[in-house]
Amino acid sequence: MKKIIVIGAGVAGLSAAVRLQKLGYNVHLYEKEHQPGGKMNQIKQGGFTFDVGPTIVMMPEIYREIFEFCGENPDHYIPMEKVDPMLKLFFRNEDPLAFSNDLVELTQSLESISEEDAKGYFAFLASIYQRYLIAKKHFITRSFRNFWDFYNPKSLYAGLRLKTFSDAYSSISKFVKDERLRKTLAFQTLYIGVSPYQGPSLYTIIPMIELFYGVYFIKGGMYTLATSMNQLFKKLGGVCHYGEPVDEIVIENKTAIGVKVAGQFIEADSIVCGADFPYAMQHLIPNEKQRGKYTNKKIANMDYSCSCFLLYLGLDKKYPDNTLHSIYFADDFKKNIDDLFEDGVLPDDPSFYLYRPSLMDDTLAPENQEGLYVLVPVPELSKYQNWSEDSIQLFRNRIIELIKERSVFKDIDEHIVMETYYTPKEFEKNFNAYYGATFGLKPTLAQSNYYRPHNKFNYANNLYFCGSSTHPGAGVPIVMQSAKLAVEELVRDEN
Repeated sequence: MKKIIVIGAGVAGLSAAVRLQKLGYNVHLYEKEHQPGGKMNQIKQGGFTFDVGPTIVMMPEIYREIFEFCGENPDHYIPMEKVDPMLKLFFRNEDPLAFSNDLVELTQSLESISEEDAKGYFAFLASIYQRYLIAKKHFITRSFRNFWDFYNPKSLYAGLRLKTFSDAYSSISKFVKDERLRKTLAFQTLYIGVSPYQGPSLYTIIPMIELFYGVYFIKGGMYTLATSMNQLFKKLGGVCHYGEPVDEIVIENKTAIGVKVAGQFIEADSIVCGADFPYAMQHLIPNEKQRGKYTNKKIANMDYSCSCFLLYLGLDKKYPDNTLHSIYFADDFKKNIDDLFEDGVLPDDPSFYLYRPSLMDDTLAPENQEGLYVLVPVPELSKYQNWSEDSIQLFRNRIIELIKERSVFKDIDEHIVMETYYTPKEFEKNFNAYYGATFGLKPTLAQSNYYRPHNKFNYANNLYFCGSSTHPGAGVPIVMQSAKLAVEELVRDEN
């Protein structure tokens, strides 16, 4: 039985480990933290429970597939409930918009803006759905290990049909005129850390996926997925090594032969690395000559996604309204985005996201209290570094004032009984996210598909990569797909 070492127990590493163990390999999973999940982690404090990172379940069939692959009933591991309305969006001095994937409700919401915009919105959905099917068939579910996997007539023709050369916002603007609708469709590129004014228009598939396939909530929060995959891995016979960081991937004669942990060499037939790819290049393969084109200079100069400032607030009061996910847009959305991606400053008037998990699961907060998760997109650490205690406190106070001004939480500062936060520094320190970039490498055209780090490493045999900085990209279901592709590449080489 061949021994495989998987590095990192984030979503990608866990997904790869489960698949490999099910396929009959002897899999050892190494993780520097003492619990599974990576960025899909959990904070428990004062009776409140928060997900650290991801909160929105999209493409639930991908979540379910890994359990079905192992002959298990996913409902026993990750019980899900559909969220409706999926999302509510707030604008200063304009009416909010709520989005349901009930067709009647959606049509009524759109027609209340204008019939012309309703027609344009549905035309947009039809167009992006066609492009999504092309992307899924030719790019998302395929790996690109060599030049001709990508540069062949079939792939190039499919690429042209994707119409990726326009940015997301410009593409959307051809279909709808109402500025609220444009923002509503465009902002979701931030879910993968790229500007809607720069990101390829293909990434407008995200709102289409929400509408066509639904948004869900996993009982216990997203962390349930991480603990359930960990449980399944152990049930299949996998071996976990928590609190044991890998110091180095050992490569000899252009072949990965094992890892070093606490100075000890541990042999393996193959290695699957789920650590953030740029971090892995610089820290796990210290010899630049073994990395091919991925020199320290190349890694430092690649384009990185934005990061996030997160507040986790325990409130000794329940508030009205029943919206699970809500977005509050800055007055000048374009300036807000430029602050993040161009100017590298903390926005004075940021857009922000509120998530209220205890509305769906009352075990996540004490009785008659609620937990509030606040996410504000901010620049990554190569663009902005001043996360001193004073800077954090000033920004935190600004966010609290905006929440009081714009949401139902008018007296929130009087009811905070538990509070903690994450800055880009925590993402860098806790999860080895390069530059604290929450979503890994930015998915520009120059860093997508064949041009994104491959699932099979080109410069050493028996070494494979998965995670948000590798093909096909960021977002929980896409990261799970990257693990599937890495495993398929390993099995292909075995055969």
